[in-house]
Amino acid sequence: MKRPLTKPSFPSKDDLLAFIGQATGNIGTREIARAFGLKNADRAALKRVLRELTDEGAIERRRKKLHQPGRLPHVVLTDITARDTDGELIALPTEWDEAEHGPAPKIRVRIPRRARPSEVAGVGDRALLRIEESREKEDAIRYSGRVIKLIDRGRQRVLGIFRATPGGGGRIVPIEKKEVGRELAIPPGAGGEARDGDLVAVEAAARRSGFGLPSARVTERLGSLATERAVSLIAIHAHSIPHVFPAAALAEAQAAKPARLSGREDWRALPLVTVDPADAKDHDDAVHAVRDGDPQNPGGFVIGSALDREALVRGNSVYFPDRVVPMLPERISNELCSLRPGEDRAALAVRLVVGADGRKRSHSFHRVLMRSAAKLNYVQAQGAVDGWPDDTSGPLLASVLEPLYSAYRALKRARDARAPLDLDLPERKIVLTAHNTVDRVMTHERLDSHRLIEEFMILANVAAAETLERARVPL
Repeated sequence: MKRPLTKPSFPSKDDLLAFIGQATGNIGTREIARAFGLKNADRAALKRVLRELTDEGAIERRRKKLHQPGRLPHVVLTDITARDTDGELIALPTEWDEAEHGPAPKIRVRIPRRARPSEVAGVGDRALLRIEESREKEDAIRYSGRVIKLIDRGRQRVLGIFRATPGGGGRIVPIEKKEVGRELAIPPGAGGEARDGDLVAVEAAARRSGFGLPSARVTERLGSLATERAVSLIAIHAHSIPHVFPAAALAEAQAAKPARLSGREDWRALPLVTVDPADAKDHDDAVHAVRDGDPQNPGGFVIGSALDREALVRGNSVYFPDRVVPMLPERISNELCSLRPGEDRAALAVRLVVGADGRKRSHSFHRVLMRSAAKLNYVQAQGAVDGWPDDTSGPLLASVLEPLYSAYRALKRARDARAPLDLDLPERKIVLTAHNTVDRVMTHERLDSHRLIEEFMILANVAAAETLERARVPL
């Protein structure tokens, strides 16, 4: 620790405040006297000045150490409470007087790149952090902290097989690879409704007491491991996929109402159609194309539904053989935001003008109210163009499907000219029986109807990226 003065002299109050504010370790009377070169005769005067600064509220004395109020000490005990939108851990000081200093400051947790196990923290952990103040004035989080040591880990959720033992209780055989060999004991009365052989979720005790296996309690019975359904459950829990909507989100979804025309363009007369897999439950994009009068410049429209706040939490839907973990509650994803035929829906649309050479000439975004003209699947759409229309696709062939395929062929010419890497991989679909066992694995043929939707979606994303870049909005 450097001395703040070039020669020993009694420090002023400003000297003391500057020293305490810049200090990087435990600071008490002894450390201050040593730093300023004060002798024993001056220590009584130093204590008097420090008492005056304490009475004035300029410094605080905590556990015989001094620091400035409202600021975090160099090393602080924290509770890691959340992650921010960038996925970084956020902590709060364990001890903080909100009545005197206001809300506790957030601390961005930094974990070393080559972290030891004792430095790898997560939400729910208590950690000792070495604190640094941000030098960026625009940074909303003033402090960052490097993990020195984890003091107490949050209670761990483990997935495993319940094995009953005589006399009540049982043991848990973990199914996750990293937990194999670390069995847990379930005391009598802590097994809930679990039966021998069931797949269960358990919460391990915070601390191990005595000898034998660590104890835990069953928090959720997930069913028999003998079904393929269990495989989906294992994946959901192993990857911490949020699959239960909070009550507030469900209540908000139920209260949501269909959007009205006010503030939107009326596109309901435009014959937009959805093209999805035959078993799709939600229909979140629709397409339409029309010649614009110039034979060298066919154009079209691609639309997608508006984003919802819940998308920030889940990011995407997750698909399993027996279920879908949706990004949004079904009231939103399967109803209000699903582009059902004949029903009014609010949407964010992009108008794309494409030349005969397949290059985008221009684009514009629109908030619209639309009404889907039909729900088609990929086989239906392709069959109609190939000469096998049905009652739904037939009336749309000349007015909707043929212009769409003309626009697609233009985009395909441009794509072929670029010669990008084309991973045209077949999609496999697992078909289950009524008893949730695997019946067969099917490979679907890749059709031009699949490629059509893909090309339109890619071009719509390019248009969105260009618009955001022009507006200098981060992608």
